[in-house]
Order: sequence, then C-alpha cells, then structure tokens
Amino acid sequence: MSFSEAYSWINIQFLLEGLLITVEVAFYSIIFSVILGFILGIIRYFDIPVISKITGWVVDIIRNLPLLLIIFFTYFALPELGLSLDVFWSAVAAMTIFEASMISEILRGGLKAVPKGQTEAGLASGLTRIEVMRYVLLPQAARDTLPSVVSQLIALIKDTSLATIITLPELTHNAQIIYGQDTAYVIPMFAALAFFYFIICFALSLFSKYLARTIAFRASEL
Repeated sequence: MSFSEAYSWINIQFLLEGLLITVEVAFYSIIFSVILGFILGIIRYFDIPVISKITGWVVDIIRNLPLLLIIFFTYFALPELGLSLDVFWSAVAAMTIFEASMISEILRGGLKAVPKGQTEAGLASGLTRIEVMRYVLLPQAARDTLPSVVSQLIALIKDTSLATIITLPELTHNAQIIYGQDTAYVIPMFAALAFFYFIICFALSLFSKYLARTIAFRASEL
C-alpha cells in the first residue's frame, strides 16, 4: 500500500473535481430544502383546511421512504412522467425533497413549542398572523431548532455519496474509480474521503454556531 502513489497529483485532482460536485450538490440542496422545508412547516403549523392535511400526508410518506428510492425516482421515473433532469439536478431534486420533509417537521415542532400566549399577545397588539410569524414565532423557532436543522443538513452532505448509484461524478464516485484501478489504494482513498467529508461537515457546524450566536444576539435586542 503506497500512499504516495495513491495521492499522486492526478488522483488528488480527480478527487477535488468530485469534491466540487459534492459541494455544489450540497449547496443547492441545502438552500432549496431549507426554503421548501420552512414553507411546508409553516403551512402545517397554520393548519390550513385540506392543504395542511395533504401536505402532512406527503411529508409523512417522503420521510418514511429511503433516500436511495427517491434518487432512483427523480432520475429514472421522472423522465417517464415527462420531466427529464440530468444526473446533477436529479440528485439535487432528490436531496431537496427528502431533506425538506425532515426540516418541515423540525420547524413545525419548534413553532408548536413557542407558547400560544405569545401569538395571542401579538395578535392583540395589532400584528397580523404573518407579522406574528415573522417577528415573534420564527426567530424563536429558528433559534431552538437550529441544532436539529444543522444535524439534518450535515446528514445531507454525507448522503450526497448515495448519488454515486446514478453515476454522479461526486467525491465518493471518483474515489471508487481510483481504488477500482488498484486495490492498494482502498485505504488511502477511504482516508481521503473521511478527511474531505469531515472538513465540509465541520465547517458547516462552525457556521451554525456563528449563526446561533447571531440569532441569539438579535433576539436579545428585540
């Protein structure tokens, strides 16, 4: 087993190309899933007739399906329904759908944890329901649920490796190609994968701590 040969510039460059794809998939998936998750969570919290119930059914179904099945669906089944996506956007769509359902439940739980008296006080002071949600409920729910949301997003980053099943040229896929050429590279590639995934996830956790401090500071000013 030769680490120097496994970590040749050509292999490192190939891994970095895969890392870039992993980061791009994670970036778009995080943005879209957070936005969609917040929307779905708010819809369920408001308990809108019919709409909230249908949304709840869809969310519950998605949450109880394997992510791998959703990836297969977006890549293989959607074209049969007239919506064809390339491998990159199929992975992003699958990650977004799955993670948004998780985040929506986290947010809904956070919103329900805020005492109802605060909503009633906000409405009594002349605020609309949307303003109460924006200025009273969401800041508190976001602060309380941030650790759970970040944990879910870190899981999303690691789950991007599942997209190798549809030949997305991300980090794990490229590492498999490298050690597939020489089995002596298996351990060096696993070490490289562990290093890169740790760096990405650790960076996200540090950013979340900064964000939590920012939210707490702004909340103290209100």
